[in-house]
Amino acid sequence: MTLVNIDDLRQAARRRLPKLFFDYIDGGSFAETTLRANRTDFGRYRLEQRVLTGTAAEPDLATTFLGRRHALPFMPGPVGFMGLYRGGGEVLAARAAHRAGVPFCLSTFSIASIGTLARQAPGELHFQLYVLTDRSLLDELLQAATAAGVETLYLTVDTAITAIREKDVRNGFRSATRPTPRMLAGMALRPAWCLDVVRAGWPAVEAVSHRPDFGRGALEQAANLSRRIDKTLTWDDVAALRARWPGRLVIKGVLSAADAVRARDSGADGVVISNHGGRQLDGASSTIAVLEEVRTAVGPQFDVLIDGGFRRGSDIACALALGASGILLGRAVAFGLAAGGEAGVARALEILRTELALTLALMGLPSVDALKAAGPAAIRPA
Repeated sequence: MTLVNIDDLRQAARRRLPKLFFDYIDGGSFAETTLRANRTDFGRYRLEQRVLTGTAAEPDLATTFLGRRHALPFMPGPVGFMGLYRGGGEVLAARAAHRAGVPFCLSTFSIASIGTLARQAPGELHFQLYVLTDRSLLDELLQAATAAGVETLYLTVDTAITAIREKDVRNGFRSATRPTPRMLAGMALRPAWCLDVVRAGWPAVEAVSHRPDFGRGALEQAANLSRRIDKTLTWDDVAALRARWPGRLVIKGVLSAADAVRARDSGADGVVISNHGGRQLDGASSTIAVLEEVRTAVGPQFDVLIDGGFRRGSDIACALALGASGILLGRAVAFGLAAGGEAGVARALEILRTELALTLALMGLPSVDALKAAGPAAIRPA
């Protein structure tokens, strides 16, 4: 199969992964209304086509976000359990990101630890953190991030209470502590995935593997880790983290202008507009629908990143015009990893790079920076 776009990678991932792992990547909460809105709400906007501008066929896609100049305006955001989709998944994805000239952000819910990535996939690493009731483990995670040279920390704040993800409930993912006979039967239907797991060794969450109280194996460890997410998180906790973390601090999971302003005023260096991929508050706004008002509220200098539903270069162009500093990719990267490992992630990034370059050229714009400068004038309501 020729992998032309991100949807092709999604189909390839679906064919290769056991159903419970594909559904974990692909699904949302409850009726999946917000999951769908993340895609369909890009249809609210139309890009402004300009001709005879003398623009080169290869626009400059480099831009600045989170204090650095990057080759692309998008990067892999934190996705849990990448090592379940491919053996060594986090390392493979990070290597592909670094070759593309962008950072890689590791999730707390990862198979590989941040220390392993620092050793095996050197390059700019970011780390996504959940505040845990087990403060000793929280301290360990922060110390590991510091030792790995992490400069940017993402505090995820929209998952203290976990919504019901009905596909995961049916499959038993995140509730079972070890593979059930039904799970094993489903895994056996995907021999290529099974062979990959055998070669890599059955996955475990490396960051907690030294803690017997978390159990053995990724399923049990993830369930215990999830139970320790602090459900009483407040802005005071943000202030406490800001006081102890010396690098850049980004608040991930913001979906309102008021919360974005509160994050800025609490000392954060940026926010990620996110509804957790439609996996939390079903019926909440899509991310693209609130982007312009968030940018207006926090001003032009504050970093505003966004995730949720990005499948096309035109989606990325729309977000950049509406005020995004950069875009975090979740499912697009996960599909690429599941479909083709490191080469699959590289293909996902290349697909979006090519689509974005062509989109800018057809808009008559020479660069991402020119698109950002044009702002909302580069798009119009549908």
